[in-house]
Amino acid sequence: MRTAPASPRQWLRRHPLIGDSAFAALLAALSAGVLVLRAPAEGPDTTPVVAGVALILLACLPVVFRRRWPFLMLCAAEPPQIALSVLSPGLGITGVASLVLVYTVAAYRGLALSLVALAVWAAGYVTAMVASGFADDWTSHTFVVVVTTAVWVIGRSVRLRRAYLAELVDRAERLERARDADTRAARAEERSRIARELHDVVAHHVSVMTVQAAAARKVLDTRPEAAKDALVAIEELGRTAMREMRGIVGVLRTDGEAGELAPQPGMGDLPGLVDQMREAGLRAQLWMEGERRALPPGIDLAAYRLVQEALTNSLRHAGPAARAWVTVRHEPGMLLVQVEDDGRGRGAERPARGPDHRPGHGLVGIRERVALYGGILRIGPRQGGGFEVRARFPLKD
Repeated sequence: MRTAPASPRQWLRRHPLIGDSAFAALLAALSAGVLVLRAPAEGPDTTPVVAGVALILLACLPVVFRRRWPFLMLCAAEPPQIALSVLSPGLGITGVASLVLVYTVAAYRGLALSLVALAVWAAGYVTAMVASGFADDWTSHTFVVVVTTAVWVIGRSVRLRRAYLAELVDRAERLERARDADTRAARAEERSRIARELHDVVAHHVSVMTVQAAAARKVLDTRPEAAKDALVAIEELGRTAMREMRGIVGVLRTDGEAGELAPQPGMGDLPGLVDQMREAGLRAQLWMEGERRALPPGIDLAAYRLVQEALTNSLRHAGPAARAWVTVRHEPGMLLVQVEDDGRGRGAERPARGPDHRPGHGLVGIRERVALYGGILRIGPRQGGGFEVRARFPLKD
């Protein structure tokens, strides 16, 4: 891919030594020309002219390296300037070199060094004026001092503006990095949320379908009608699982694709969930206590998933004759959700693992959901046998 050619200004910025060399050569040529034109008035002796040209070259040469060593070049330019003032009084063109060097120090160095540079220029100027005998020309001196001070101020302004622009660029880059980090964190959080949702949906429905399939296999020969009912239930569960999965994965589609975004389940769907568990073989009951009110969407979904995962855990581990109780209590400023089972069969092993046992990744995800909304969760053995999952969600009045 071909790039557009750089403009002369851009080219000079990339090669500052060439521009400074050209400027120094032009300044030296003008100063030498003025010196040569004034030479006849000084007499036939050409020694002062040769010496003057040499001093002019020495005074203008530091301009070539002004960007690399500005303060040192200013100090190097002052002695030939003083000597040239003594040799040829009134030749002030080379003083432009000192102005350029003062500007360069102010524009590229700190405040302290730029003030020292201004003092060096003032000392050299006063020395040159006294040595050349022009100490009484106050009008010219005032003009030179004002111009030099203005050049110094301009150099400082350029430096401050350059520092301000650099700070803006740095701030923009930091904001861009922070925004990228926030975006990555948001994506990671969203992926984690979707993974939890998928796990809750798949684990629950697949567990129920497995239980139903096992029951259908056992009664297939002796009770074909019961096996048929179990297969119908498996079909309905599969459709429900697919519908919920499409609703969750729909958020991953691009803006141009039409995803199926079904409403997320909530506490209003608990009766259907309990009926579904009864059909799967878990003798589940539901109690709703207190004055029901609208819940925040996040807490509504988290409480439903908690009940779903706890009942699924009871169905898988509590044994074939297990019973489960779901209690939802609405209290002032608090929502209590409790799921208990009597934990016979394999479930009897669960209390031996201690109150901090985490039965599977599903309940680990429930811990994260409850903590996200400032709730308190307990997962562990139930007094008198069995297992319980209990959560308290704070509600704002």
